[in-house]
Amino acid sequence: MAKKIWFLIPLLSFGLTYNCAFDVVRVKQEPAHFEPISSDQDAWTLAQDVKISLDTGYNRKLKAGTRWDLIGKIENGDVYKTKDQILTVEGSNIYEAYIVVSEGLLVGFYLPAKHTFSPLSKKKPLLIEK
Repeated sequence: MAKKIWFLIPLLSFGLTYNCAFDVVRVKQEPAHFEPISSDQDAWTLAQDVKISLDTGYNRKLKAGTRWDLIGKIENGDVYKTKDQILTVEGSNIYEAYIVVSEGLLVGFYLPAKHTFSPLSKKKPLLIEK
């Protein structure tokens, strides 16, 4: 009888491990070389809300009236940060994010804690006011 119980314990633990596994949703990231800029010359205000659907299934909204300050550049575009709202990119982990803009389009996010770029699969136009 004792041999049968010892045989069942590994089977039960295997079943519990794989039947209750945590579904990992990864934020796509690419290494990015950040070049800081210390200038208020290229600040602008977002004229209307921008709804963003992330590839991870989470949604975000950039709020109209937020002021965005140019803080640096990466290969993918200009990096902007705001003090008017907290912006995060979320999967199984949550990362602070700054927007990356190229030719008037939101192309993705710079994740300062990871020094990476997280691209958007669908670029979003931004209506801005200088």
